[in-house]
Amino acid sequence: MAKSDNSKTAIDRRADELDAIASVLPIDRRDELAELLTDQDIETLRHLVNEGMGENTLRALTSDLAYLQAWSLAATGASLPWPAPEALALKFVAHHLWQPEQREIDPHHGMPAAVERSLREQGFLRSPGPHAPDTVRRRLASWSTLTKWRGLTGVFSSPSLKSAIRLAVRATPRPRKRKSAKAVTGDVLAKLLATCSTDSLRDIRDRAILMVAFASGGRRRSEIAGLRKEQLTAEPPIPFEGGPPLPSLAIHLGRTKTSGAEHDEIVYLTGRPVNALNAWLAVANIETGSIFRKVDRWGNVSKRALEPSAINQIVKQRAAMAGLEPGEFSAHGLRSGYLTEAANRGVPLPEAMEQSRHRSVQQASSYYNSATRRSGRAARLFT
Repeated sequence: MAKSDNSKTAIDRRADELDAIASVLPIDRRDELAELLTDQDIETLRHLVNEGMGENTLRALTSDLAYLQAWSLAATGASLPWPAPEALALKFVAHHLWQPEQREIDPHHGMPAAVERSLREQGFLRSPGPHAPDTVRRRLASWSTLTKWRGLTGVFSSPSLKSAIRLAVRATPRPRKRKSAKAVTGDVLAKLLATCSTDSLRDIRDRAILMVAFASGGRRRSEIAGLRKEQLTAEPPIPFEGGPPLPSLAIHLGRTKTSGAEHDEIVYLTGRPVNALNAWLAVANIETGSIFRKVDRWGNVSKRALEPSAINQIVKQRAAMAGLEPGEFSAHGLRSGYLTEAANRGVPLPEAMEQSRHRSVQQASSYYNSATRRSGRAARLFT
């Protein structure tokens, strides 16, 4: 009985420590993580927070660490060892990069059924089949990063591990899929906004989310979900020949996925998106903290921010309400849609990239090239 009490005390202590860093690292599975992670895992996360690592990177590391721990417990019956032996890293690759055709011949190929069942029951596995190679590489990279932060030397650069990944990927080719099948261009956005036509809190909030995410350059869902009132700065109105001056607002993004460690990214909103955002802030009575929050069925606004996944669900829900196929749209469609719309309207690529904050000209220009090819002479030979 004493052992059980001690175990409960340790879990409670870890839960409290996770709470202490939740303001920097949003955690929606605190209780599960407190049971899954070790004291040393929590100490590593707290150390990373104190080092000032970006919020998105911390969230990804925490998610990957939780998955690795859950997989290790299911596959070996023990917590993840530090440093991990090469054999364990190779086992991880074998369990996640496998061939469906080979499993039909050999039922033991790939992840064992008991391991898969355990991970599914805990919510770590959702989709059937092997993992995407990029997901496996990212989790191995997180494993390597966490090993280094413990002051240890890992095996993640070993020739055997690199060879195993290369051969597994080559044996199981996967076509590259877009994050969003269709871009949310201006015409699609107008249909989504038309579903936010009432004075309900949800409609006002979702209208602001859609307009801000698109107009600020197609912000990532994590950036929109994590947006805080303290990041907003009112700017002087912009003169407008056709009417009164347009309201202007600066959004300080801080460090982003593509910015430097000390670089504060800033994007600007002008006109209707500013009005939509101010309307939400006023009706939700938000003066500090998270901007986009949950609204329950009784119309109460939570103090906690929406999860990034909720931004995705809002896009899909609004698409369905607009009579569109929700499976064809996602939050990333706002990002690709912004650049596609900019190309369609003749906005120069460098100007659009200043707002989208893309660092890769090659990636950003792909949207421009697609828009040009679609409307070009080569695509209209038989019109």
